[in-house]
Amino acid sequence: MSRRSRQTKKLVQIIGSLAAVAVIASVAMSAIKLPTAAETNSGTPATIRIGYFANITHAPALIAVQKGLFSKYLPDTKIEYFVFPSGPAAVEAFKGGALDISYLGPNPAINGFATTDGSLLRIVSGATYGGAQFIVQPGITEETLQGKNFATPGLGGTQDVALRSWLTNKGLSYEVGGDVSITPSDNAATLALFQKGDIDGAWVPEPWASRLVLEGKGEVLVDETDLWKDGQFVTTHIASTTAFAAKYPAAVEAVLQANLDALQLIAEDPAEAKRLSLAEIAKQTGKTLAADVVERAWANLSFGYDPLAKALQASADSAVNAGLLKLGPSGLKGIYNLAPLNSLVAKRGLPAADSAGLEE
Repeated sequence: MSRRSRQTKKLVQIIGSLAAVAVIASVAMSAIKLPTAAETNSGTPATIRIGYFANITHAPALIAVQKGLFSKYLPDTKIEYFVFPSGPAAVEAFKGGALDISYLGPNPAINGFATTDGSLLRIVSGATYGGAQFIVQPGITEETLQGKNFATPGLGGTQDVALRSWLTNKGLSYEVGGDVSITPSDNAATLALFQKGDIDGAWVPEPWASRLVLEGKGEVLVDETDLWKDGQFVTTHIASTTAFAAKYPAAVEAVLQANLDALQLIAEDPAEAKRLSLAEIAKQTGKTLAADVVERAWANLSFGYDPLAKALQASADSAVNAGLLKLGPSGLKGIYNLAPLNSLVAKRGLPAADSAGLEE
């Protein structure tokens, strides 16, 4: 049985089993529309602002947008989509009052929660697992990392934390003048730099890991799956601002319904799921991924609604270990609000998601 098959079998919550558009600075300064009494009573706003990445690790979001699933469950709400280049950018939009709910990685969500004393956001669902690798130039080994220059998608992002934590565990420093250097870089720029030999490697999510291997002739030094118990770690989940979820619970449930439908399509019709995901990526970036890249990347991913709370705690521990995060005495307590999700999955006859004691 392949590793992916083992992962899929173990994830019982799996159903049935860019240029990315940058967020312009004016978005963060946009006025927040106050809800009317009717909107508050109905639990749905006049407008909802949903974020995601034009990246295959956000496949459930890409599918939901392409199939109009968000509109299906929010027929009377104007939906504004924002495509982010990284998780930290989405969290900044949360902080600026310019975004309501978004797909993003674990470490940006953790950082947003921790830096606001737990007030900014709540994780409301899982979406994607796996699909991150440390790709290096041919011939580089763990013993020859000294003096090398590596890239990650963004400072404080999920893969950035993973690389820094891994290097720390190997006894290598990455501060200025340290053993290695880390240069956060846009994924597309990372590929170009790697192909020119200007960087020695990068810890990146799919499909960029596959592109570095297939187009950049790189080699896998670390498959992050191998670092986690049972190979399970969260790559993408859904977070909402705490204020938005409190005012508009029905809108949050609508987004979760759309996500569950997208996950079901992935489980039942992977070919169509890939087609829809690639169509949305092409729409947002103007580029089409090569077939071999898609197949390699998709094989490294799995999908599900459980947010893998224990893995989130491990991600937080890694950020603390890397010197990128300080947690208060309550730690991550309160970061999850899974009650709406568990109500919905119960109605679908599916297992409840576990918050590992990190709900309020």
